[in-house]
Parts: sequence; C-alpha cells; structure tokens
Amino acid sequence: MSPDTVGLALLLLGVLLLISKFVRVRWKLTQRLYLPSSIIGGGIALLLGPDVLGWATGLLADRGVAVGFAERAAEGGLFGADVMSVWSALPGLLISVVFASLFLGKRMPRLREAVDLAGPNLSFGITVASGQYVIGLLLALLVLAPFFDVPVISGALIEIGFLGGHGTAAGLGSTFDQVGWAQGQDVALGMATVGLLSGVIIGIILINWGVRRGRTSVISADSRGTEREQAGLVERENRTAGSMLTVHPSSMDPLTLHFGLVALAVLIGQLLLSALRWVEQLVWADSIEVMAFVPLFPLAMIGGIIVRLFIDRFDRNDIVDARSVERIQGLSLDVLVIAAMATLSLQAIADNIVAFAVLSVAGVLWCLFAFLFLAPRIMPDHWFERGIGEFGQSLGVTATGMVLMRVVDPEARTPAYPAFGYKQLVFEPFFGGGLVTAAAIPLIVSPMVGPWGFLAIMAATMAAALFFGLVVLRRRRRKEQTGTGRERDLVS
Repeated sequence: MSPDTVGLALLLLGVLLLISKFVRVRWKLTQRLYLPSSIIGGGIALLLGPDVLGWATGLLADRGVAVGFAERAAEGGLFGADVMSVWSALPGLLISVVFASLFLGKRMPRLREAVDLAGPNLSFGITVASGQYVIGLLLALLVLAPFFDVPVISGALIEIGFLGGHGTAAGLGSTFDQVGWAQGQDVALGMATVGLLSGVIIGIILINWGVRRGRTSVISADSRGTEREQAGLVERENRTAGSMLTVHPSSMDPLTLHFGLVALAVLIGQLLLSALRWVEQLVWADSIEVMAFVPLFPLAMIGGIIVRLFIDRFDRNDIVDARSVERIQGLSLDVLVIAAMATLSLQAIADNIVAFAVLSVAGVLWCLFAFLFLAPRIMPDHWFERGIGEFGQSLGVTATGMVLMRVVDPEARTPAYPAFGYKQLVFEPFFGGGLVTAAAIPLIVSPMVGPWGFLAIMAATMAAALFFGLVVLRRRRRKEQTGTGRERDLVS
C-alpha cells in the first residue's frame, strides 16, 4: 500500500465527516433521531461502497452499461479497493487509541470507588456475554446441528460477532479453519455486521423512546435546546475552550504532547500483550492457544492506567489536560465509526442464512431484554445512560456503546463513562475478544470440555453474575443507605 493511498484514504474520511456534519445541520430527521455525524457519514460511505453501489453497477454491467466502472466499483465502490483496505484497518488501530485515552486525562480513583462504580456494569456485562453463549449453544445443539447440519461451534458466533466484532471475527479465521468450518468466519463477520447495525439503529430508537418516556437524566424531550443546538452547533455565547495550554507552544504544541502520551500508553499495551503471548508460547501453546487472539485495546487501556499512575506520582506541573485527551479520543472515535461502517461486508449475510438469521434474531432479542428488564434492576442510578452503553457494546462492540453514551450524555455528566471504563478492566480481558472469546471454539471441540461442558460453564457464569447484580449489590446498597440514614438521625 503506497503512502499516497493511505493519505488519500484519510483525506476522504475527513471530507465524508464534513459532509455528514452538513447533513446533520440541514436534515431535521437526523436531529430528531440524535444521529451522530460519524454514523451519518458511515451510512453514506456504506451506500457508496462495493456492497451497495458496486452491486447496483453490477446489475448495469449485466445489461452492457458502464462495464468498466462496474468492475472497479464491485471491488471498492466509489472509493476504490485500495482506499477500502486502508479504512478496514483503521477500526482495529483506533480502538486502542480510544481505550488508551479512557483514564489518561483523569486522576485514578480509589479502589472502592472504582468497584462501586463498575460493579453493576460488570455484573450486567458478564450476564449478557455469558447469556449469548448459553442462548447460542442451546440453539446450536437443539436446532441448528440436528435439523440444518450446522456445526455446534456456531453457538459461539453470537458473542464472537456481537461483542467481539469484525476484528475478532477476522482474527479467528485460522481457528475456524483448524476446526473444519472455514465458512464460520463469514457467518461471524455477517453477525458482526448485523450487530453493529442493530446496535446503532435499535440504540437510537431506544434513546428516542427513553427521552420521550423520561428515562434519560441529561437530555429530555422538553429541553431539546435551540435549533442550533439540535443541529449540533454551540451557541456563540455558550462556547468554551476545547482544551487548555499546559506547555508553551514554542517548545512543543500541547496537542503533540498529549498525542505522545497516548502513543506511549498504546505501546506499553503492545509490550504487555507481546509478553503474555511469549509466556503462552513457552508454557501452554502446544495444548491450546488463547493469547494469540486477544486484541490490543484492553492492554492499551492498562497502558493508559500505567502512564496515568506515573504522571500522578511524578508530575508536579499538571501538564496533562483532560480536554486535550478527550479531543484525541473523540477524533479517534469519529474516524473509527465511519471507517467501520464504510467497510461492512453485507455479502456475508447471504451465506449460511439459516444459522445467521436464527442466531442474529436470538442475540438481538436477548440484548434487548437485558437492557429493558435487567438494567433498571442492576444499575443503581442513571440506569439508562449506563445501560445504553452496555447495550451498544453487547451488540456492536465497545465503540458502539461509547457512541450511544455520547448521544445521551454528551458532556459526561453522569457516571456512565467512568463506570463503563472501569468495568472494561475486568471484562475485556475475558469477553469481547478476550480469553473466553478466544478459547470458546477450542473448548467446544475439545473432548475434555465439549459443547455441553462449555454450556454448563457459561450458564453457571451467567447465574453467578445475575446473583451478584440482583442480590449482593442491592443488599450492599441498602445497607449503605440504612447506615447513611442512621448517621443523619444521629446528627439531627
């Protein structure tokens, strides 16, 4: 890939983001639906890509019209195959930047504070993730395998496609080959496509429902703001600085400094991941390989925490500006979303349609049930803002959850963001592309565990997570509330 192609791909993304912002400003429907500009731009890029524009021009080519253009469009749409290949690599890279930035601009909380914030989110997240395996394996064992001759490992595709996303599905290609079902990767990629689209579309529908029913804490139907605010513009008198100069530009631009800190966090994460993979190769790689499929971004988040702890210990000049880190994170997230949506593979949906349809519908219904029924009972406060992020992640990877949280809590007024972030420290190393995701297929096909054994493990995990969220955490909150009430009585 030439440097000119990479540069052109990035420039085209910038132009698409500008076009999408113009659409948001001018089209009232996108304002009423709270659609972020990155999602609008991703939809435009998807329509102009190979699976839509390329397919349409292919029909024209069959009739002898625009034959040369149709051949090129079939490979890369309007933008070309080389540009699409650059875009397809960006989500996997930028998600590490997003996660490395999560804690870099904030002082680390006390352990108890982090546990109190992340506990409900962790309980909910593990319940949904393990439940995806339970539902998928039951369908595979009782319906897909006996009636449609689909391998039992298809039961793992809901979690791999939804929580793991396109990167995890693509990374498990060799695993599918090794177990004798190479088509499983195509189905997983199709599941990731449906999960991402469902997470965005259903998430936006739920946000509009929540606003009209008064479930949201920050945005409401009665306070939609002025026309400019609905269009995503800031009134002139309400504008504030997007970042703060902490170092003099004559020595280094402040944004350059913060980019360097984010880059350091990602590199530390890469070193940690490489070390874990090296240990695996020395110890247990001959029997089962897991770390080879663990993505970088949870380790990049740990790298960000390490950098933050170092800064808290040695920085006496407060050179880290939280808003500057947020600008880097926001740019990365916008580019990530538009690139991910632009490179969705709609063709994969047509393959293995029965297994694909059954697993997709069951997975979406389970995530929807969990959000509407379990989230209000597990989350102690601001359940909608916290739950919508978990809902987005359970369907369309972590970035989708963060996009939906940005819609309902654009200025991070609720504890949704820190709770979501702290939860990832425990959740991501295991689910959504972590150890459990990577080990699921090898364990299902292994004689020691097998599909029924793995089903039992996931069912027990789901039951334990539900008990922790619905019983243990609720009892703890009641005791704290009772203790607070007694202290108030003594004072009075």
